[in-house]
Amino acid sequence: MVECSITQSAALRMPSLRRMAGMLDFSLISPSVFLARSARSASCFSTVYKNIAFGLELRKTPKDEIDKRVHEAAKILEIEHLLDRKPKALSGGQRQRVALGRAMVRNPAVFLLDEPLSNLDAKLRTSMRTEIIKLHKKLATTFIYVTHDQTEAMTMGDRIVVMKDGMIQQVDTPQNLYDYPCNIFVAGFIGSPQMNFLDGTLKKAGDQFVVDLSGTEVPLPKEKTADGKLDAYVGKTLKVGIRPEDIKDDEEFLEKHPNSHLSAEVEVSELMGAEIYLYLTYQGQNLMARVAPTSKSRRGDKITVAMDTNKIHLFDPETEKTLLN
Repeated sequence: MVECSITQSAALRMPSLRRMAGMLDFSLISPSVFLARSARSASCFSTVYKNIAFGLELRKTPKDEIDKRVHEAAKILEIEHLLDRKPKALSGGQRQRVALGRAMVRNPAVFLLDEPLSNLDAKLRTSMRTEIIKLHKKLATTFIYVTHDQTEAMTMGDRIVVMKDGMIQQVDTPQNLYDYPCNIFVAGFIGSPQMNFLDGTLKKAGDQFVVDLSGTEVPLPKEKTADGKLDAYVGKTLKVGIRPEDIKDDEEFLEKHPNSHLSAEVEVSELMGAEIYLYLTYQGQNLMARVAPTSKSRRGDKITVAMDTNKIHLFDPETEKTLLN
């Protein structure tokens, strides 16, 4: 299992890791827990072989066993041809593999990884992220991975712990965090680009709840509001959340969602290749949409977009907690 701890700021990551480590009795289980730091730690030994073998030498492991474990780890990490090189002669990605190798030879039951990719460039981070995922599958060992990069957490974690100011906000699977955020912080932090937040007033006509977005009344799906939790918020202003990918401008989407049309003005249009990011203004509020690359919407255009009402989130503006999930 990969358990990812994700924080708002890199400055918070060490206290959380230390608290995690503090719950372990290292006098009893130090051989089964290994803390892997960044690739910078793989630069103080004469050769890659010595670097990987260091922990085993400290434990007085027999030399033949050390040699066996070092070569096994190097084979898995595909760095056998680098064992005689000095760490300073390696690339950032190779150094990172050496740091992981030093952890692997001790056969730990738990890996604690403290932002191991933070010193790598964007391209190398992507490839090393893939390598760590593959390594985790091979070893079938628990990885506790601390990062402030939500992409790393979403792609690598089986479960994610989202933290803010040292406090746990939500613990769940990556998909559930994305679909069912428990508060505004998690909703805005998970997902890229981040969720849109609009001010809206909740109304009710019979058994139908609607949210008034500056004059445009958008009905909410009855299956999401049947529990009666929203009754106490009728007439109040709420935070309405909708992800950019759930706002479209194409005719098919507009026809499919006839009750959630908004008239907006395009401020910026960014072509990303496979999609276009539209930065919109609606009644003085900012809005972002991820639309198809075939969209003709451009800067200065007044357009109509629609929202997928099944993907609308409502939050209490005071407590910032979700009202629909």
